Order: sequence, then C-alpha cells, then structure tokens
Amino acid sequence: MSKDIKKMYKTIMDDHFPAKMEISFIDSDKRQTLCYEKVLWTIDNAKKGLRYGENPGQEAALYRLANGNLVLGETETILPGKYLASDIELLQSGKHPGKTNLTDTDNALNILRYFEDTPAAVIVKHNNPCGVAKGATLEEAYSKAYMADRVAAFGGCIALNRSIDKKTAESISMQYAEVVVAPDFEEGTLDILAKKKNLRVIKIGNISKLSNFVGKRCVEFKSLMDGGIITQWSFAPKTLSKADFTLASCEYKGKNYKIKREPDENECDDMLFGWLVESGITSNSVIYVKNGVTVGIGTGEQDRVGVAEIARDKAYKKLADRYCFEKYNISYNELVDMDKKADIDTLVNQKKGGLIGSCMVSDAFFPFRDGIDVGLKQGVKSVIHPGGSLNDYHSIEACNEHDATMVFTGQRSFKH
Repeated sequence: MSKDIKKMYKTIMDDHFPAKMEISFIDSDKRQTLCYEKVLWTIDNAKKGLRYGENPGQEAALYRLANGNLVLGETETILPGKYLASDIELLQSGKHPGKTNLTDTDNALNILRYFEDTPAAVIVKHNNPCGVAKGATLEEAYSKAYMADRVAAFGGCIALNRSIDKKTAESISMQYAEVVVAPDFEEGTLDILAKKKNLRVIKIGNISKLSNFVGKRCVEFKSLMDGGIITQWSFAPKTLSKADFTLASCEYKGKNYKIKREPDENECDDMLFGWLVESGITSNSVIYVKNGVTVGIGTGEQDRVGVAEIARDKAYKKLADRYCFEKYNISYNELVDMDKKADIDTLVNQKKGGLIGSCMVSDAFFPFRDGIDVGLKQGVKSVIHPGGSLNDYHSIEACNEHDATMVFTGQRSFKH
C-alpha cells in the first residue's frame, strides 16, 4: 500500500497531553512542586499546540513553568514567568511550530544570551549552530552567520538579539528558513518576511533581557527508554570574561610546562566568543572561530581527532561554497566548470579554509596532541579548552612549537 510521504509532514497531531502538569521533589517531609501549564496558540480561530514531536506521528506538548521553585543546596531554578521559548508570540505562523522548531529556538537563545553587548546572530539546525557571528550591525551579523555555512542554514532557525530592521529582513527573505525569532520587528519588516508564507516569525520580548538569564539554571529531564528519568541542573559556563582564563601550564614528572606566548586582545575575544558558542554544541565537539564568526563547527563525534578533522574539512568546504556563491551566485556543488572550481580550490587552499590565525575550541581536554595538531597545522594561533589531561604537556609543547597560545577554562562543556 503506497503512502503519501509528503502528506505526513503536513499532518497536525491532536495531542492528548493534559492541560497541566506537576513534578514534585520529595525529601522526607519536604515537598517542592513545579507546576506547568500547556502552551496553546490561536491559529485560524482554533487553539493549537505543537504541530508534532521530533517526527510526524509523535504527539508532543509544550509546557511552561507557571508556578513553583526548586531549591537544592545553594542552587535554585529560574523563577516562573521568566519566559523565552516556552511562551512565544507567533506573528506569522504559516505552519505552526513543531518540537524541533522550539528546541532549535531554545538552543539559539541559549547561545545568544552571552552576546548582549553587540548585534549577534545564531542560526541553528537540528539543535546545533551552523553559523554564529557578531557584527557592527544586525544585518552584518546575520550575513556573516549565514555565509559561514549557507548549506546547513537552509531550513534553519535564525535568532537575532536586536529588533529586525528592513535591511536585515530583506537579507533573511532571500533565503529559506523555518523560523526567525527576535525581540521586535521594525515597521514594514513583517511585510517583507510575509513573502515567505511558511516562515514562522516569532517575537520574544525577553530577548532584550537575555543577559539576565546568564548563570540561571533550570532542571533538565532526560527520559530513558524504560520510563526512568535522569535529572540534572542545566549547564552554566563559569568562563564569562577574559579574566577567567588561565594561561595553560602543568607539571609532569617534576618538570613544569607553560605556554610561552600570552594571547593578544583579538585572540582573547575569539577565545571567549568560541567558548560561549561551544556551550550550545553537541559533544564531542571542536570548533574554529575567527574575528567573531564561526569558521568550522564539528559536532557529536566519538573521538576528538575525528571531530577536529570534521570541523577543519567543513571550514574548507564552506569557504569554497562562499567564494563560489559570491562570485557566481550558485553553490559550489552546482558549479560544473572545472577550471572555475580549480581556481576556487586553489584560493581556499591558500587560505587554508580561513583557518589561518583562527581560534580552536574544544568542549573537553585534548587527551593527546594529535587532536590539537589538526588545527595547528592549519594555522590556528589560539586554543581554548578545559585542560586537566595527564598529557596537557603534549598540547602545551605543540602550541609552543607553532607559536600559538593556549588557555584553560577549568570547566568541561559537554552537551548530550
């Protein structure tokens, strides 16, 4: 029996989840209860919740924290009513959001909250960023984030930390995206975005106060296949400024090892930028950044050498695509003229995929120098990672051989 596969993705699930949910933590005679209410939107005069879950056929519901506060030790949950992705304002729905749209939005904000002091853009696809950038203007930040990986940005979620102006809206309307989210939209911008009928345009006023969410924690729940649940506090990076860096050093068999060159101002900026972007990337991960823009992002790999190589290879491929698009207005994969391709390849190789002078970021330490050597051979000049390996001295020696600097954060940044 044949099936209409496309029809599956147009199907809207009527979920059977209740209107309210309570989760209680009980210790002896003490009970702390978190109270949630299901989120619904009025679309075409009907109340609708999430379109469906991760796949068509999976019922899903979005709940927002309406009441209660959990305190464990010295840590407490974020207070009810401080809503972001759990209470969005749909300005244009086209197709109303599904589970992946909301989780992409949430992770984009998770990263964006650290960059309030400058216009910034985060483009997320499948819950990982494919482009993150800062800029002098919002349109510049968006364009840099988009050009960092045009291919992956197709159908992604775009999150911006400033009110969208007409120039930025025009740039967004030239690409295909599933979601655009911002704190506000200047007059006339919604008319521009309306050209993309299926684009979900989302307003979250609290984006203008994102810095208030830095360091705040919520309880995360992970359900196991047998119905068990793992709970944990959400991750909060401790390295929030250059003052939190530690110049890499260690002792091994009675000998002291230390990085010879301290980072300059631009390297410090990129290391901090890269480390905060790293907090929203699935581990194992290694990324490269340069001048406030992601150059290559490697995610979810089993070994650190492999993910460093993936991020390197993506940097080469994405730069080739960018050069091709800028010169011929088509993707690198669509270019059939082999001489033109060869010219692009030569330029990309000369630039080493844009990695010369870049910063290498790892969510955990390098257990051996082979991982860090992947970046150093491409011209990486600064490295940031937690440190703490028995073989840190290998990484220190590798950096010193390449006149690269390296700092430790003292905190792992895994995200599973």
